Amino acid sequence: MAIKVKIPKSGEKGRKARRGLPRDPVLRAALIVFLVAAVGLGGSFSYFYIKYDRIIEQRFRTPVFSNSAKIYAIPRTVHDGDKADAKEIAAALRRAGYSDKGDQSPLGSFRLVSGGIEITPGPESYHSPEEARITIQDGQVERITSKGNDLSAYELEPQLVTALFDSEQRSKRQVVKYNDIPKVMVDAVMAIEDRRFFEHGGVNFMRMFEAVWIDLTRQRHEQGGSTITMQLSRGFFLTPEKTVRRKLTEMLIAEELEQKFSKQQIFEFYGNWVNLGQRGSFAISGFAEATRAYFNKDLKDITLPEAALLAGIIQGPSRLSPYRHPERALERRNLVLDSMVDTHAITREQAEKAKAAPLKLAPPNVEASDAPYFVDMVRDTLINKFSEHDLNDQSYRIYTTLDPDLQKAAAQAVEMGIKLVDEQVTKMRTKRVKVGKKVETTVAPGPQAQVALVVLDPHTGAVLALVGGRDYGFSQLNHALSKRPTGSIFKPFVYAAAMNTALDGSQTVITPASTVTDAPSSFSYGDQIYEPRNYKEEYHGDVTLRYALAMSLNNATVKVAEEVGYDKVADLAKSAGIASVKPTPAMALGSYDATPLDMAGAYTSFANNGERLSPVLVNSVRNAKGDVVANFKTDQRQVLDPRIAYIMTNMMEGVINNGLGYTAVRLRGFTLPAAGKTGSSHDGWFAGYTSNLLCIVWVGYDDYSDLRLSGAQTAAPIWTEFMKKASLLPQYSDMKDFAQPTGVVDVQLDKATNRLATPTCPDDYVAAFVAGTEPRETCDQQSGVAGLFSRFFGGAEKPLPPPAQAANGPEDQDPKKKKGFFGKIAGIFKDDKSSAPASKPADSGQTPPH
Repeated sequence: MAIKVKIPKSGEKGRKARRGLPRDPVLRAALIVFLVAAVGLGGSFSYFYIKYDRIIEQRFRTPVFSNSAKIYAIPRTVHDGDKADAKEIAAALRRAGYSDKGDQSPLGSFRLVSGGIEITPGPESYHSPEEARITIQDGQVERITSKGNDLSAYELEPQLVTALFDSEQRSKRQVVKYNDIPKVMVDAVMAIEDRRFFEHGGVNFMRMFEAVWIDLTRQRHEQGGSTITMQLSRGFFLTPEKTVRRKLTEMLIAEELEQKFSKQQIFEFYGNWVNLGQRGSFAISGFAEATRAYFNKDLKDITLPEAALLAGIIQGPSRLSPYRHPERALERRNLVLDSMVDTHAITREQAEKAKAAPLKLAPPNVEASDAPYFVDMVRDTLINKFSEHDLNDQSYRIYTTLDPDLQKAAAQAVEMGIKLVDEQVTKMRTKRVKVGKKVETTVAPGPQAQVALVVLDPHTGAVLALVGGRDYGFSQLNHALSKRPTGSIFKPFVYAAAMNTALDGSQTVITPASTVTDAPSSFSYGDQIYEPRNYKEEYHGDVTLRYALAMSLNNATVKVAEEVGYDKVADLAKSAGIASVKPTPAMALGSYDATPLDMAGAYTSFANNGERLSPVLVNSVRNAKGDVVANFKTDQRQVLDPRIAYIMTNMMEGVINNGLGYTAVRLRGFTLPAAGKTGSSHDGWFAGYTSNLLCIVWVGYDDYSDLRLSGAQTAAPIWTEFMKKASLLPQYSDMKDFAQPTGVVDVQLDKATNRLATPTCPDDYVAAFVAGTEPRETCDQQSGVAGLFSRFFGGAEKPLPPPAQAANGPEDQDPKKKKGFFGKIAGIFKDDKSSAPASKPADSGQTPPH
């Protein structure tokens, strides 16, 4: 059978082969280009998709936000008999993380009951989980009980101060879960930033095209088309440059994030990441940290107008800062409220009510709430024992000695006092110069005064408050740790060494009533001559040591140091913690350096019965479950006999009651028992204490130039303002008279003769002595009439002017330097600043302070 095979012609075969492609060569080329581009784009998309998929996986493999250690304040103690309110205690516990009875909190819970409050610490509490009941009657604590036993006091849960910051990024955040973000906060953010957040897949194309159209038609950028997810992708993975490539990458990452995480997770990331401004030198990250920074409250307690404000400033935290630009912030907040009405999140009535609310912001004083210099010191203390990674990653709780109420008082006192210093400095630098017929006023340039304030519990060494500078945002240099010449606040150590002669077996016993000559003198040390001078070259002749300290007489003080022995003074100062001192004449006037924190520790030797306590900032470090990881204690050292410490306290009371501290303290309104000492070198100092608080204040320039203002003019007003505020706090209001130890006697001395007073010499004062060293002779054992006339006319027999007269006028002057009546009245108000010495000590590069 024959089979026929038809073989097609070559032309027909070619036509069939080309049947799949367009005949038109242009279309054919376009198709090829499209296919190549599609393959290229697809390959590029796949490459970048895989690339950023890996980056996202890497970024979210570990916790998105590092855990942070938390820093807590010292627990507030409620004492039996204190003024108290159950609702205030409940509010304090709520701020500390306690819940109302019925809700569960690992820290603990409380329940308001009739006549008081019941407190139950939880498993993660700072305290053992034992219930306590505080009974309050008529605004006063009537009884504190625990397990049927009466307690004299009860410590509340410590308050959170701040999170330990990231040393590299200098940012603070409190990480919260989505369920911890109030609905009003979510609604406010969505209304102004991304209304279709729960509907789009990461990119809102309709909004983006609308934004582009508005920008093009109005010829300027007014609209933002970025969704919350796109903002997050830009912040987590990209640079802030504005290019088409970055925008496309941002969109790609946003789409990937939407595929990997739920909407709630994405909003949680956003709520913890978003930048909401600056506080001091720290960036405020996230809604929880912003709520604490701007309103000083927890995120869960945020109100509608507050949520709208935070949502509004997301657009431009600096430009819309409610502190710097309140009008802009208010306008933006109200726009958010209108947007919330448009999204039906709130009613028009709610919006109008919220618009009427003023901006209620926490005080902008960072020192008052965050205590950043204190926190820096805490961090430095802990880094020596723990790695930063361990502290943060394991969410350690750091329980410090900081008292938030005292910190606030300290910050406010510094804020007030430094303004006073600035005014005085400006006045000194202001000059009126006649130019032609006109008089021009010029202010000479110069450095800005800095400040430090340290507050201790004198009986525990706990640093209760600390301010290290006038503006932490401007400078993080902690002046509480800066070494400066101590000036005249060192002088009490000279007199303490002199008082020690009553107990150390010295042949010559020196007492507060012993006399010393205050006159121009030269002191030899090695091959050097030291010639100190008194302020305004005023000299007082023979004076008691009590008077010399009260009036801060330079020449008299160096004479006392010489008599006692420079070595003994230096040894005492070193044992008190002033390590730099050397046994030279200039030492007596505070020529050697110490930090304000050093001097605070040294002064505990006087305020704590002679026992020196090293300042301590941390009580304990605990893990997230509340278990103790490390405890910290102060170093204790007996420096002075309690009797000598009390004698010095009594003499320094004279400084404030009758001496150079009188105008700066008593005339400024602080009247409670206190002891202290002014100091002036190139800087201004004031060191003082009450029965329950010790405070050191320093004011000076960073470049070591002369402040040209005394401690009484600069540091003492800050000290006084702080003490006035502290005395109003219930826990510190009981500033008692200083407790007198056994072995000390008070005697009444005649002001004119400094001998024992009798009914014939009724003008007297009281001074303390180590028992057995007090004066024995009475005032009427000398010629009373001759003494009376010599007092007024400067006869040969010149009675010693007592320190008790200082409040009314200065002591008698050297006959060559007599003053008139008004000069005597005004003389008491001078400070302890002297002219520069003629020569320097052999081993000191410092010009001895005044």
